[in-house]
Amino acid sequence: MSDTAWPVSGAAPRFVRIDGVPHHVLVEGAGPVCVLSGGLGMAWYDWDAVAALLTPYRTVVRFDRPGLGLSGPARSAPTLTGEAGRIVRVLDACGLPGPATLVGHSLAGFHCEAAARLWPERVARLVLVDSSVEERARPRPRATALRFALARGSGTLLGAAGVPYALGPALRRASVFLARTGGGDPAPHELVRRTYGTSRALRAILAEHATYGEAAAQLALLRGESALRDGLPVLVLAAGADAGWLRRQRRLAARLGAEFRVAPEAGHLAMLDRPHEVAAAVLGE
Repeated sequence: MSDTAWPVSGAAPRFVRIDGVPHHVLVEGAGPVCVLSGGLGMAWYDWDAVAALLTPYRTVVRFDRPGLGLSGPARSAPTLTGEAGRIVRVLDACGLPGPATLVGHSLAGFHCEAAARLWPERVARLVLVDSSVEERARPRPRATALRFALARGSGTLLGAAGVPYALGPALRRASVFLARTGGGDPAPHELVRRTYGTSRALRAILAEHATYGEAAAQLALLRGESALRDGLPVLVLAAGADAGWLRRQRRLAARLGAEFRVAPEAGHLAMLDRPHEVAAAVLGE
């Protein structure tokens, strides 16, 4: 992969190798460091509007997990500790060893919270944007291994049949539309085609879906083993107006001793619907 793989306005795209996998990384802006990590199957450009608001005040780091965006394909199944460690290793590879604000959306909320528990000295602030919540998750490693194997096999077969190229971009656009309150997918068609019309993206999305429950279960165990650092600022930003979902988000905030905010006019993709509110949460405004 080339460092000139995709020009992004004002950004300097590059690739760093972690465990032999090229990871697409963007570092923009100046000031204290913050990392923006998207939910299941998302790409770096889903944070464009939020990053534009943060870069005058923060050094903003965005990266694509293996198989997603422009990153190389994964070599193994994703795990909670592996994804938490990936955040730290991306920062190390970028020469940013100081504590950073970690911003996790949806599934990446698991990853960022785990990183804050496992590497407390590397985290200055934790912001969870409509984070995934699973109160009754239980470890099932054998079932997870089977689901991952099935997902990998299905991804390979579908890829060989050309399904990702034919349907991937349309499915991406449909999922974004359904997860928003403010419109469709703002990403350019060519970019969506490049990042979602590939078998590696399909395999990565299926793998994250297959291992989601195990990640939730491992986080539940980690919460009993590793406390968040005393005094760590934590903010939970919940999206939408569904009363049941907001109760779950409020309970998450209470569990973490976090500040709780609601973006009532946002769908699950709050970074697209309400970028100013997400940026304000990151900046602590």
